[in-house]
Amino acid sequence: MGYFPMADSDGSISWYSPDPRTVIPISERNIPRSTKQLLKKDRFRIGIDYRFEEVIRGCASRDETWISEEIIQSYLELHKLGYAHSVETLNSGSLVGGLYGVALGSAFFGESMFSRESGASKVALAYLIMHLASKNFTLLDTQYITPHLRMFGAAEIPKDQYLALLSDALIQKATFG
Repeated sequence: MGYFPMADSDGSISWYSPDPRTVIPISERNIPRSTKQLLKKDRFRIGIDYRFEEVIRGCASRDETWISEEIIQSYLELHKLGYAHSVETLNSGSLVGGLYGVALGSAFFGESMFSRESGASKVALAYLIMHLASKNFTLLDTQYITPHLRMFGAAEIPKDQYLALLSDALIQKATFG
């Protein structure tokens, strides 16, 4: 239905469905030139679903966060059930960035990302986009626009257009793993 949870500062959880909604067109694979150069340098190693809990806790580790312990536990359960996934960026075996989200049908709902090293989250996002394209995903929902996401071709679309894309994506099959 296009809603996602966020914890408020008091710990209560609210559900959101912004209008407009931000998506990244998977088929266009708009990877910024600087990120392509980082990928070519092979400085980072990428993993999928190996360090999910570390990634979500990395995303939550900031002064102000919408990722409460209750949210973390919920997504850990979704991960165990095969719905929530992470992309990890590693440097010399250390987790330096990553992102996580939920896959349903051919839609991937990006929830959050973090970076401890310059470029680490950009590499994770680039890898995610390429991975989703190779697995026939049709929708990458990033919720809200940021300058970081705009570099990857993110665009705001009206809620009714988003809901139509979502409806189509949910009935199409794609496998993340």
